[in-house]
Amino acid sequence: MTIVQGIEARGMQHCETTALGVLLRHEGLDLSEPMLFGLGSGLSFVYWDGKGMPFPFLGGRVKPFELTRNLAARLGLTLTVAETTSPRRAWQNVAAAIDAGRPVGLQLDSFHLDYFRSRVHFGGHVVAMYGYDEHDAYLVDTDQQGGTVRTGLAALAAARAERGPMTARNRSFTLTLPSRPPAWQDQLVPAIRGCAEAFLAAPIANLGHRGIAKAGKQVPGWLRRAGEPRRDLPHAAMLMERGGTGGALFRALYRDFLGECAGLIGDERLRAGQRLYAEAAVLWTQVSALIAKAGESGDADCLEQAGAVLEELSRIEHDAMQVLRTL
Repeated sequence: MTIVQGIEARGMQHCETTALGVLLRHEGLDLSEPMLFGLGSGLSFVYWDGKGMPFPFLGGRVKPFELTRNLAARLGLTLTVAETTSPRRAWQNVAAAIDAGRPVGLQLDSFHLDYFRSRVHFGGHVVAMYGYDEHDAYLVDTDQQGGTVRTGLAALAAARAERGPMTARNRSFTLTLPSRPPAWQDQLVPAIRGCAEAFLAAPIANLGHRGIAKAGKQVPGWLRRAGEPRRDLPHAAMLMERGGTGGALFRALYRDFLGECAGLIGDERLRAGQRLYAEAAVLWTQVSALIAKAGESGDADCLEQAGAVLEELSRIEHDAMQVLRTL
């Protein structure tokens, strides 16, 4: 058995911030989950209904691994990434880091992991690996997946090699702090402004505040769009509220990030943005509840209500980001 010593195997709400927390705490930098999410400019929105998709997807964050890249760039971290199509090389990349006493992040498809409760393909899942023996890999995943967990080596290899939407080619990564501790407090305003500008300047109507408005127009037709409404709508609602989002489609995490920032930076614009995202978080939870109720009852009025709330959310988040971009 090979185990990295000194690992604080603390699970969080979201997979990528959970893994980042493990890697950075091992390097000596302990930041809260909302702070990791916010410094990585993680908040976004996408309404995705691609050809061949069984049901639309509402996403509330930037694409997988972009948060990690953003965070590393903001804090001046050395991000070392390895990708390969070779299973043998993929294992060597991971084992070499662990043998050297360093935890390693992995992007993989959660469908294959032995401990996962929901067998659904999701190629953007991220875990931290801190050890292995001849049978199992030792991982840290989110609280809802068990925190400190194990999976068989064959299952891990299959999860890493899976191809499809959001997957990577056996991606593994490590983070190294600079010789002088990063002044992360100096990066709060740039991270907030960068997130706001990207959200407001989204290039297509499926993204950002325009994407939320589009969802407001499309969601009322979801009973007709669904193959199995009693399955599809509650599942979509579950992903919004409990699918590793931290609640309210990541808006609760961003609300708490802005709250932490407001305690460090005395700027009324920051407090105004935080208040607006606190309002948005409540409304996103309301939307998910209405979508779930529509699927369970077949009542289209619930989806009409959800659409109206989404229209309001588009306005609220637009106003919040307009304020925050002026910091």
